[in-house]
Amino acid sequence: MKEREDSAETSLPIQQEENEAGEARRGARTRSTQPQPERAILIGVYRSGRERGAAQDSLEELEALATAAGAVTILKTLQERDRPDPGRFIGKGKVEMVKSQVAEQTADLLIFDDNLTPRQKANLEDESHCRVIDRTQLILDIFAKRAQTREGKLQVELAQLKYLLPRLTGFGVELSRLGGGIGTRGPGETKLEVDRRRLKRRIQLLDDEMDKVRRTRLLHRERRKQHAIPAVALVGYTNAGKSTLFTRITQVETFVGDQLFATLDPLLRRTRLPQGQEVDFSDTVGFIKKLPHELVMAFRATLEEVNEADLLLHVVDVSQERYKEQMLAVDQVLTEIGTPDIPRIHVFNKIDRLTAGARPAIEESREYTVFVSALTGEGMDTLIRAIADQLESRVRRACFEFPYDKGDLVAWLHSKGKILNEKYTDTAIHIEADIAQSLLDTHPDVAAHLKKA
Repeated sequence: MKEREDSAETSLPIQQEENEAGEARRGARTRSTQPQPERAILIGVYRSGRERGAAQDSLEELEALATAAGAVTILKTLQERDRPDPGRFIGKGKVEMVKSQVAEQTADLLIFDDNLTPRQKANLEDESHCRVIDRTQLILDIFAKRAQTREGKLQVELAQLKYLLPRLTGFGVELSRLGGGIGTRGPGETKLEVDRRRLKRRIQLLDDEMDKVRRTRLLHRERRKQHAIPAVALVGYTNAGKSTLFTRITQVETFVGDQLFATLDPLLRRTRLPQGQEVDFSDTVGFIKKLPHELVMAFRATLEEVNEADLLLHVVDVSQERYKEQMLAVDQVLTEIGTPDIPRIHVFNKIDRLTAGARPAIEESREYTVFVSALTGEGMDTLIRAIADQLESRVRRACFEFPYDKGDLVAWLHSKGKILNEKYTDTAIHIEADIAQSLLDTHPDVAAHLKKA
């Protein structure tokens, strides 16, 4: 097994004075009556020297996640290994080093930058004498903290419980930490058996509730289609500036924060563009590398808004050095949720943070790219025109002539298009409507009744 233990290169201390103030801090923490933020050591593994830079960037992101959850990062450390240790994830020598660091730094928490198995987590806690969580647990904790609406809370709890269920192995999991109505234990049954049974029951209940949410959202989307109002969804990596851009476009104040997952609950606002067209804009939860599958599945009701959009605005923080990797991570999540081939405008945001000559070259493979600063407003006129052009290219004004025995096609046109004029004659129904060209392409039975120009 190739393994490189901690060294001056692989250990990344946060503050130099931490090693000098241990005893003073212990005394201060003992005397303080205020709850103290948990002190965390972050741990990552990479397979080869070529991956070291990416692993360091991932730890930086993990630190931002830890901060968002309310923890203070006191140390970041990496280990190079061919593959994770099946029992501890990191090597035995590394565990001993981390154990010493826990004691020296008075750490409360070890956060691993990958998912851990129940066995790995239990062994690490036993040997380090410190609580251990993984990246998925950390993200779930942030989501639980940020959820405000009933729908958001339902989705987060569902993700938490689906993550926990396969990890009920008897290693002392405390379900009461999650809350969410797990309930009391039944007499005569072991804690593990009762927890598993109640967990499955609660998951089924939450799944049923989310089915109701999906049906409600479907009805809302159908109403929008009846009025031929196009939908534009903002997607992107977390903290790319989607909420700031959403506010800039819709002129509706939303919470904007320079932090990961500042927006969790989806927002939907109808706005009239300067060109006169009404558009429904939706601001969705940000994506991230290593996004837990449990979250993707639990949030599918929200993410269906993305699937049903007529246009996607892929917001990119172009001031980030690895913005292309973040774009790829977003594309991977969009693929996972089954996003169809929806037109996209790539919005390269935060250009106010770039020097004049630092703008990256626009890749020819991208459908459409616009440079903006949602903060200052630079480039917004260009973006709005691009949105209007994209939407107008998808809608055509057409005249139809239906015989009276084609009432089903007339009803379909009413449900999918915007009816501008309808006239009944002795032989036919004449309709003028705005309708998406893509719908006519997929419904030749309706297109067959287009009037000749």
